Amino acid sequence: MEPEIQKEITTEAPKVDASRPMDFRGGERGGFRKNTRKGPPRREARVKPEFDQKIISIRRVTRVVTGGRRFSFSVGIVIGDRKGRVGVGQGKAGDTPIAIDKAVRNARKNMITVKMTKNGSIPHDVEAKYSASRVHIMRAPGKGILAGSSVRTVLEFAGLKEVSAKIFSRSKNKVNNAQVAIKALGMLKTGNK
Repeated sequence: MEPEIQKEITTEAPKVDASRPMDFRGGERGGFRKNTRKGPPRREARVKPEFDQKIISIRRVTRVVTGGRRFSFSVGIVIGDRKGRVGVGQGKAGDTPIAIDKAVRNARKNMITVKMTKNGSIPHDVEAKYSASRVHIMRAPGKGILAGSSVRTVLEFAGLKEVSAKIFSRSKNKVNNAQVAIKALGMLKTGNK
């Protein structure tokens, strides 16, 4: 009986490759096996949306009722494909994501196609007024987009590259400033010169 015990003690330990580091659990590092029961990984490619969108104004509106205050959200959004189509929309709802969806739907409904020249400018100067907002949009060859507030967002999403805009009103209402830019771009007569 004793010789067998002696034999077990004297047997060699399994050989370990010294060039590969050991894991603290006793196995080789990275020794996790892949789960073969699952099928191939399902990774669906994200589809790029048709229109770029930017929220220009988001407000929490309160209405006072007998039981207290009721809150809702008002969202103004600009969407465009940077190839000549642009729109501004407004949505109101009790929850922000729903208000954003409504605003996008409204912007798609009120979308216009901008008549522009080959170099990304406008064919002529144009001026418009919407509510208390007034804007003057003019050509600016070689200077890029020179505009501020939400008018700049509208011009960028329309795909214009060489235009300048001046807001003459003292209105800080970003939605109205975007709407007046849309109105002005809709007044352009011809393009593709």
